[in-house]
Amino acid sequence: MRGKTKKATFNLHTDVLAALDEVMARGIAPSKNALVEQALLKELHELRRQTRQALWQEGARDPLLLKDIEEVEAIFQTADAETAARIG
Repeated sequence: MRGKTKKATFNLHTDVLAALDEVMARGIAPSKNALVEQALLKELHELRRQTRQALWQEGARDPLLLKDIEEVEAIFQTADAETAARIG
């Protein structure tokens, strides 16, 4: 899959284990390890997304960042107008 693996031991609620066994019995997942890894990767991706979202929201309240954005937009507005004049 992605290279080396390492054995890890976790405690899971019995209802989660039963659901995992049911999925395996129905042949829905290739293996318990693959399903658990896929679920963890999905959750880790979501946690990273939530972290980025929180940082964007924090930035949206940061007056210095907002000032920087305004300054950059003002600079590019002139450049965009010059380019538009050449095209038009």
